[in-house]
Amino acid sequence: MHSPMTRADVVNGAVGPFDDYCDGYGNPGSSGVGYVSVLKLSTGTVAKTMDSVLESIVSYDRAEKNDAYAGQINMVAASSFCGLNGAVWGYDLACHDGLSDGSVKTLMTRRRSDGAEIAVYPVAPLLEAGEALFGTAASRRFPLLPGSHVICATKDVTVSGPTSVWSAIALAIAEDRERDSSLFIEDVGQDIAGDTPAERENALHARMEHIVDSVILCGEDQDVKYKEIFVGFKAEWVPDGYVGCGLTCAPYLVLARNAAPSPPSELLDMTLSQWERRFAPTRLSVDGTGR
Repeated sequence: MHSPMTRADVVNGAVGPFDDYCDGYGNPGSSGVGYVSVLKLSTGTVAKTMDSVLESIVSYDRAEKNDAYAGQINMVAASSFCGLNGAVWGYDLACHDGLSDGSVKTLMTRRRSDGAEIAVYPVAPLLEAGEALFGTAASRRFPLLPGSHVICATKDVTVSGPTSVWSAIALAIAEDRERDSSLFIEDVGQDIAGDTPAERENALHARMEHIVDSVILCGEDQDVKYKEIFVGFKAEWVPDGYVGCGLTCAPYLVLARNAAPSPPSELLDMTLSQWERRFAPTRLSVDGTGR
């Protein structure tokens, strides 16, 4: 069985009802049954001056608003696939320039069970694309509608310092996207081995190899072949007297109307920088004034 939709059908059906806000997939008013996945990694910390529940809430909310702005939403945890009616922001549409021109270099390669080599790339270009779409807390572009219900592939962890907290994500692109879903793997944790920031970063790079290995195993279990993988992490030291949260997520959403051309499928032939020049030449500050 193959996809009942073309990639153009997916994107044309993934525009929401709001001019300047993206919205969660499955909410009423979208242009069709398509959705867009956006990748985000963040951490957040707060001083230990409250009870543990409140400290967990505040550190999580700070992780939501840090980096690509995904604050003020109701995250609904889901499993981790971008399916036949889904597309990836920064990869399929508004493709990051470094991916479009081939300047992003591989981190490593992995061999599939059939002997084919899989290139593994840094996830940074896809994170940059997500921040370009949403903006930041202080400088917003097309964020998710405040208060909206948003299905996300997500995991988080809350830790008490002194320790390190980290979040990681991998995206594996299916070779046959007319038949199979692409896969998200989310991982979070603490207590990275090492006495210095450099040692801890090296330990996290080694952990990325384990995440890639888990992708290969998941593909073999379901007879899905992946052609390339994106992987990366975000980490922060949590001092004594602080609580930290590590958040990894990929919201499933529909785009703001003003973030898409007519027809929206033109985004499939547009790089991220072309999209920014046409649809987001300026960012908005919190008070709505141009910056």
